[in-house]
Amino acid sequence: QVQLVESGGGLVQTGGSLRLSCTASGRTISSYVMGWFRQAPGKEREFVANSWGAIITYYADSVKGRFTISRDNAKKTVYLQMNRLNTEDTAVYYCAAGSRLSHSREEYGYWGQGTQVTVSS
Repeated sequence: QVQLVESGGGLVQTGGSLRLSCTASGRTISSYVMGWFRQAPGKEREFVANSWGAIITYYADSVKGRFTISRDNAKKTVYLQMNRLNTEDTAVYYCAAGSRLSHSREEYGYWGQGTQVTVSS
């Protein structure tokens, strides 16, 4: 079992940056695929980025080159550095843990409660 808590969301202007954190309690995250997803109002929850091990990372095309996922297994924390934010990035961002490297939310069994990111124009 692992419990996930996100933090770092907020209001930022277009072009700004935010760093989200996801801290786990319970089991270590080192053996998990850690992912970030987001859900905008009226839309499905979508994949943003994931990470497995020290160097394997994947990104959605919409955030590639702007967002960076990283993890500190010793601190049981995963980060999402978001740069050059635009209004289309406005959403609730969720951290998730799973056992398979996948873009599908069904492959993730553990979820945080989400943190709101709002980008103003």
